[in-house]
Amino acid sequence: MMNIIKPPTKSEPKVSSTYLMYATTTCSSSNISSSNSSDTETETECSPGRFEVMQETKLYPISRMPDSSGPLSHRSLAVLTGNVGSVSCLALCGEFILSASQGKDIIVWQQPDMRLFTKFGQGDGSVKALVTVGNKVFTAHQDSRIRVWKVSRKSENLFRLIDTLPTTKDYLGKFMKQSNYVQTRRHHKRLWIEHADSISCLAVQNELIYSGSWDKTLKVWRISDLKCLESIKAHDDAINGLFASKGGIVYSASADGRIKAWGKEDGGSGKGSSHCLKGILEGHKDVSINTLVVSDDGKWVYGGGSDGFVMGWEGSGRSESWKLVSETKAHQMAVLCMCLVREFMFSGSADKNIGIWKREAFGKISRFGTIRGHQGPVKCLQVSPASVGVGDGFILYSGSLDKSLRIWWVSKHRDTKKEAGCSGRISIAE
Repeated sequence: MMNIIKPPTKSEPKVSSTYLMYATTTCSSSNISSSNSSDTETETECSPGRFEVMQETKLYPISRMPDSSGPLSHRSLAVLTGNVGSVSCLALCGEFILSASQGKDIIVWQQPDMRLFTKFGQGDGSVKALVTVGNKVFTAHQDSRIRVWKVSRKSENLFRLIDTLPTTKDYLGKFMKQSNYVQTRRHHKRLWIEHADSISCLAVQNELIYSGSWDKTLKVWRISDLKCLESIKAHDDAINGLFASKGGIVYSASADGRIKAWGKEDGGSGKGSSHCLKGILEGHKDVSINTLVVSDDGKWVYGGGSDGFVMGWEGSGRSESWKLVSETKAHQMAVLCMCLVREFMFSGSADKNIGIWKREAFGKISRFGTIRGHQGPVKCLQVSPASVGVGDGFILYSGSLDKSLRIWWVSKHRDTKKEAGCSGRISIAE
């Protein structure tokens, strides 16, 4: 049976009346169609649609959010505090926001009214990453496994566990052959399809799932049959972030201070082609790169470091080389997460702030604003373009070690007045 979560009585979501006009229309990770299922139940992709609300939640109307001519470049819309621990990752899935914390459970919030809808989860250790692909959700865990969930309207469990990676079939096909085992540490071996440490990040591209781990490896999984195709010894230290660009290149960011670019050997997506190293983007010496983003055209790559800097590299077309072109002291402490939409970039930091940046000429970035309100380090960010009814801006979602998920409206227009600072707490109108 699906767990129906009763809304909190003391810390209910506080939602802007304007935000109630907003309907999510995009899926954060990918719209790749997954393989057809033989199940008779009706499936649904992570796309707009209304599910039956199982529990009413009292909403608190507040004063109307400013338009682009208002005094603030951003405004807090909601503070959601249903997570039992630090919020480690977020994903947008149609009308739902998925947030994971230190526990195994993933909380499902329903937009646009931000009702606490349900939760799902299984396994040991916290959830480290989430991606959505068609009608499936992939979750990466501290216990070194990837779990696959199917989203279905007809199932008793809206998010139903259907498999775990590596799959049993993959194990059975490889465990008898000694050459399939690799040394992970002294006197200990594993199959090469297994991660030996926590999986920290996931990315989706061309019907493939990529997983990066603290075990320093990058693994490639085929979505259609969930088979592990490759395991790459990618870095000299833990992999912290992955980004799959539209140009077919997958980037991995590591605690070894490098970002590496990976692509198919034949430049295509053939079944027989494997990934090879296309280039290395060097960062600051002895500084971990915790997160990265890539522009839509693939020309600009940005990495956030443990020294608070955001570094930018320019790609040179098809020559597969990148040049460091910008170094910006973005935060007083480590940059932990970033997201990018058009020419705007957002960075979350251990200093509890979110930086708003705009990409300028030659790949340089300029500060557009700062969002304050979290009481702990900002661990994850997601952004989606706002639809008609919330002004000329974006909806930004942020998760923090303060156990809260916060939702912001961010204007596309620079504030001409001095920002008064946004506390992040919404004043409730009587």
